[in-house]
Amino acid sequence: MNPDVEKILVSEEQLREINMRLGKQITEDYKDKNLLVLGILKGCVFFMTDLVRCIDLPLSIDFMTVSSYGSGTRSSGRVKITKDIDIDLDGYDVLIVEDILDSGKTLHYVSQILKTRGARSIKIATLLDKPERRVAPITPDYVGCDVPDEFVVGYGLDYDQKYRNLPYIGQLRRSIYE
Repeated sequence: MNPDVEKILVSEEQLREINMRLGKQITEDYKDKNLLVLGILKGCVFFMTDLVRCIDLPLSIDFMTVSSYGSGTRSSGRVKITKDIDIDLDGYDVLIVEDILDSGKTLHYVSQILKTRGARSIKIATLLDKPERRVAPITPDYVGCDVPDEFVVGYGLDYDQKYRNLPYIGQLRRSIYE
């Protein structure tokens, strides 16, 4: 375990089980649809890669880079799109894949934009959910697991662009970011 991590919250084995469970459910729900899996970078990269391997359907993928954090630990509330999608959404059923749903401000903003672009449907899959921190009116359709209101890193999640490569989700020691 990395010495900057207080404790492991979601193990590698639990991550595999989450991806298999969600992949099976998404396969069932989208079997007759034109699925576009849309990842929110950078945090989704590990989760999305493993998740799409567990979806037994033809699908397309694209990415957006959206930020409301900068280098801090709390959302600034200002959402900025720095890389938009390349695919025309007309006729697609879009599944937004996010690493963590916290305040909900970023995903609410992205969902509102995508609704104007011709998608047949828009749903959200998040690896981690912090429902007690939600301030925006948004509810995920697929959730890996809930996590406590602590700063978490690993499996794509970062603090100041570090720790993304940890193979588990860990609680970062407060001394690192306070």
